[in-house]
Amino acid sequence: MFAFLVGLSVIVMIGVISVVAMLLLPLLLLLGIFARLILGLLVSILVVWLIGKITLLSIEYLRNRSNPE
Repeated sequence: MFAFLVGLSVIVMIGVISVVAMLLLPLLLLLGIFARLILGLLVSILVVWLIGKITLLSIEYLRNRSNPE
């Protein structure tokens, strides 16, 4: 009788975990989409910053090259 109750409790726990995972799947998909959007936004901001930094460095280099003191 004890083995039957242990087996039944294992089956019930597996069912509960399956239901919880099935209910969390849409949330995890949404979190994945938001994470991808946030990562894309951060990469875009980084690229714009790098372009600005390179532009400022090149202007400074050209200004120093054309006007040596």
